[in-house]
Amino acid sequence: MNPSVPEHPATWQTVAPHRCQLGESPFWHPQEQMLYWLDIPGRQVLRANTYMGTVDTWDLPCEPGCIAPAASGGLVIALRHGVFRAREWGGELQLLATLDYDPTQMRANDGKCDAQGRLWIGTLDETRQLKNVGLYCLDTQHPEHPGQVHISCKIAPNGSFTTANALAWSPDNRTLYWANSPSHTVWAWDFEPSSGAMSAQRVFASFEPKPEGWPGTAATPLVYGGRPDGAAVDVAGNYWVAMFEGQRVCQFSPDGRLLADIPTPLVCPTMPCFGGEDLKTLYLTSASKNRPADELATYPLSGQVVAMRVAVAGLPVQFFRD
Repeated sequence: MNPSVPEHPATWQTVAPHRCQLGESPFWHPQEQMLYWLDIPGRQVLRANTYMGTVDTWDLPCEPGCIAPAASGGLVIALRHGVFRAREWGGELQLLATLDYDPTQMRANDGKCDAQGRLWIGTLDETRQLKNVGLYCLDTQHPEHPGQVHISCKIAPNGSFTTANALAWSPDNRTLYWANSPSHTVWAWDFEPSSGAMSAQRVFASFEPKPEGWPGTAATPLVYGGRPDGAAVDVAGNYWVAMFEGQRVCQFSPDGRLLADIPTPLVCPTMPCFGGEDLKTLYLTSASKNRPADELATYPLSGQVVAMRVAVAGLPVQFFRD
């Protein structure tokens, strides 16, 4: 925690009693009034009726990295072996495209659609040695490729990224945010909406690395604020990022000032999104996989989705256009 920033008076509530191994990619579906998210190692898509507290699950053939709703109905799902289209809940998975990587060593990770309806997908290097993660853009309405699915790598592997995360756009679609979690850094780029071109990379937010030997001992605990995982943006342009192993969500102004340091009942929050009828409910997924037994006992909500009310509405989810 940053002692110079007052803690937000957070009041978190459990959305539904379902524990994921690694909850990710949440979004609020405005037409259905349902919350969707993933369990990556659990190989499931989940959706909750938050008013009733019920959860539906849909088993997948391999690990999903991210999902987005489609404007013509159903979902687009980035799985380990490719990007697929499902026209209805639990329906047939139709292959749209494959990404340029070896699925025995890498998989799709954090991603979402931009305002033009293109799906952006970051990858994850499971070996932690290749360091060749990229950010891909899947476009079904490219003017030079009419009627085709066009994939381009907007950020090519550069020998330093292992875990793509924290993807989001500013309200005017002129800034793109993206992170490599192990580097404890979120970058910002100037973004050209029509072409998807990125330029002028700069550091937006940086965090202290994990101390060696963390979490330390009961007598001498070590402080760690976590590393950036998933992110979302509100209508004022503020950037909200979940800090994995940091037990918190950070809210930054568009110019990178830390506005709020919000504690959570989770050691490993993974990704926020805004939902509810007024988009003033902040939903937050989390992880439980490979966490120590004493930690899970102390933080029993690990792996669940929690929610809190916020003062400023978030941006709505963007739909995939095909």
